[in-house]
Amino acid sequence: MPRLPVLTPTKVIRALERAGFIFVRQNGSHRIYVRGDKGVTIPFHHKDVRKGTLKHILEQGGLSLEEFLQYL
Repeated sequence: MPRLPVLTPTKVIRALERAGFIFVRQNGSHRIYVRGDKGVTIPFHHKDVRKGTLKHILEQGGLSLEEFLQYL
């Protein structure tokens, strides 16, 4: 199983959009994306997304790591 990469918020958002997530709204520096009944919150703080945060984003969105890496 591949390791979680360290990515910028922009790269995470691009991968999620390729996976079919759509931007819904923004609350401060957090952007909310949805796909079907799954919603994810992406912290957009202009610094790298931590590995634990990325893991939680993938869990929220119902994506496996392998599936997510295909969209990068």
